[in-house]
Amino acid sequence: MQRTSGIAALVALTTLAAGVPAFASERPTREITAKFETPALYDDEAGGDADADDPAIWVNQANRARSLVIGTAKNGGLRVYDLTGREVQTIATPDGGRFNNVDLISGFKLGGQRVDLAVVTDRGLDKLRIYRITAAGLTDVTSADVPFLFSKNEAEVEEQATGYGLATYDRYAVVSRRHSTRLGIFRLEEKHGKVTYRTSDTLDLPSSFRLPNGGTWSPCAEPGEGPQVEGMVVDAEAGVLYAAQEDVALWRINLAGGTFSSIPRIVERTKEFGVPATWNAETEECDQAGADPGVGGRIAADVEGATIYSTGKRDGYVIVSSQGDSRFYVFDRRTNKPVTLFTVTDGPVIDGVQHSDGAAATSVALPGYPKGLLVVHDGENVPDEGRTSTNFKFIDWRSLHLEKI
Repeated sequence: MQRTSGIAALVALTTLAAGVPAFASERPTREITAKFETPALYDDEAGGDADADDPAIWVNQANRARSLVIGTAKNGGLRVYDLTGREVQTIATPDGGRFNNVDLISGFKLGGQRVDLAVVTDRGLDKLRIYRITAAGLTDVTSADVPFLFSKNEAEVEEQATGYGLATYDRYAVVSRRHSTRLGIFRLEEKHGKVTYRTSDTLDLPSSFRLPNGGTWSPCAEPGEGPQVEGMVVDAEAGVLYAAQEDVALWRINLAGGTFSSIPRIVERTKEFGVPATWNAETEECDQAGADPGVGGRIAADVEGATIYSTGKRDGYVIVSSQGDSRFYVFDRRTNKPVTLFTVTDGPVIDGVQHSDGAAATSVALPGYPKGLLVVHDGENVPDEGRTSTNFKFIDWRSLHLEKI
């Protein structure tokens, strides 16, 4: 099944864009620090072209002390950490692979057993890679003949408009397409003791928007590229996908089984929403080309790193990264109203977080994290030995003090 709801989404947005942005007012920024961090990853030849991006938290139900954090490192594959940030496993990419995002599926039936899986978008090959998780680490269970996610052939894969962002629920993976507004839902299935998948539904978010002044706006991008989505999370209890369209907004889309079941609605727009800009080929940047119409929100593009902290069946918080100004916004999970915002600042030993990409949270009590754990990507880890360095920061949820709001 395939559906394209760009027109419907555009109609919904016309109403939302009129008047004052819903969450334009600021709140005091909370400053917190990380409890642990992972070893630095270096995006150079000596470091194996490893670049931290997106984490996932696996809770070991049999022994929570042996829970794991799994992080993508792009060309550097996957890195697996214990709850103190110590690296316990490294998994290389297949030839030509580049691991972008990771998420988890629990209780998948494989070989007559219920197992937990780590699902990874391989944007280099336009495929999903699937790993079985145990306390001992990850084991590849990807079927040898898994299909391309979006590409028709190898030539299209070479163009790298491939699988990018990822969020999982039940037996499904929602995947975004790089340089495109397209989202796809893929159903995971067992095949001869391995895991494969098939397309269940697709949806295209809009790439152009009507403004209150009667004009239209499209986010600036390199010619031929559309406003892509990366950060995503599924609220499985509510049947809702939160999708971060980097230059545009955080969207809320209802799910029903393996289909997109509602017109996409915006939770909050980026600050840059509606601001005219043109692509500068010399600088490979966008230059503002007119006045700000004042219809943007608070999030400084890119909007990234969506995750959920649950406090009940429908209660809790949605957290997103405001990558452009290194802040994080917290929304009420039930109402999507803004709750607070925070930054991760330098502590006595561990540095703060800048330009964060992926994030993952759990409210399960873990050793050292009695109220749960938040893991976020740090795009500018220091000290970096004069080389580009990234890693993941582990944050004790108690440091947010949300119970005091």
